Amino acid sequence: MSMKPQRGGPAVVLLNRQRSVRVDTGAIERFAEKVLPECLAASADGYRLLGALAEVVVTLVSDKRIDQIHRQFMNIPGATDVITFEHGEIVISAQTAERCALEFGHSVADEIGLYVIHGLLHLNGYVDGTDLEREQMHSIQEAIWRSALPV
Repeated sequence: MSMKPQRGGPAVVLLNRQRSVRVDTGAIERFAEKVLPECLAASADGYRLLGALAEVVVTLVSDKRIDQIHRQFMNIPGATDVITFEHGEIVISAQTAERCALEFGHSVADEIGLYVIHGLLHLNGYVDGTDLEREQMHSIQEAIWRSALPV
């Protein structure tokens, strides 16, 4: 499904390519639409790649699939929560989201929403390679997420 672009921003397309976790794709799409303007406004480097994209594709996958992607593109074994590609693709593990949601006491949709924000911020220049970068990105991500809850 595709959402309308927000003020010149990209359309967001959500694809559910996994079957192990039940997700409300409509709620996730509405959440992405809600946070997109804030993510567009937040830029770490001034470049704002996010605003230059025609669309962002968010794909929900299994831990097995994200492990394969993690190995192939980053040479890191193991499942992870979210991987963002510069061309506008955000890949999210629904199984990891389910585990983390249980651990942190919120819904799977809320956790996936957090990962969507994380990916959108990466597309707008944020990186989380160092402790300081991670702190800055997570602070902005958390503020956007909290302002938009619930998914």
